[in-house]
Amino acid sequence: MDDPVIVVEYDPTWEKTFRTLRGGIAAALNGLIVSIEHVGSTSIPGVAAKPIIDMDVVVRSLDDIPRAIGRLSALGYEHQGDLGIAGREAFESPGGSPNHHLYLCSVESQELRRHIVFRDYLRDHPDEARRYSELKKSLAAEHRNDRKAYTEAKTEFVNCILVKVESSLDQ
Repeated sequence: MDDPVIVVEYDPTWEKTFRTLRGGIAAALNGLIVSIEHVGSTSIPGVAAKPIIDMDVVVRSLDDIPRAIGRLSALGYEHQGDLGIAGREAFESPGGSPNHHLYLCSVESQELRRHIVFRDYLRDHPDEARRYSELKKSLAAEHRNDRKAYTEAKTEFVNCILVKVESSLDQ
């Protein structure tokens, strides 16, 4: 059975945790990275979330990914492959570190683009962020013991936001 889905109110210390994690990773990947992005719900002020920091480590090109994987492995990150999502490499975080997910992407990654667009839209639209927060709390109660169902149930909301952003860019 999956770990239960637990969504908590926004915690302002999530940003500090991200900055701490980012510092160690940036030092280890010096010269390879373009940026390290705080993504996911913990990166959106006011939004309830699972208390897990999501990070996208961005490198210049696909050619940089093997070296970055090696350096992350030296920090204790366990490479898990793309976990079925093309354009990003997932890692299990080292034991004893704050609870986080780390993904490695090139600047061309569509998944990286989706993460940034969604995050930035909700940061700029507090009413939509509140709606997302309420949806997440409701779905966590409904799908407490089924992480996959919880994630799938959020998909429509996420996709609607992404379509809205895409259509505004086309105008």
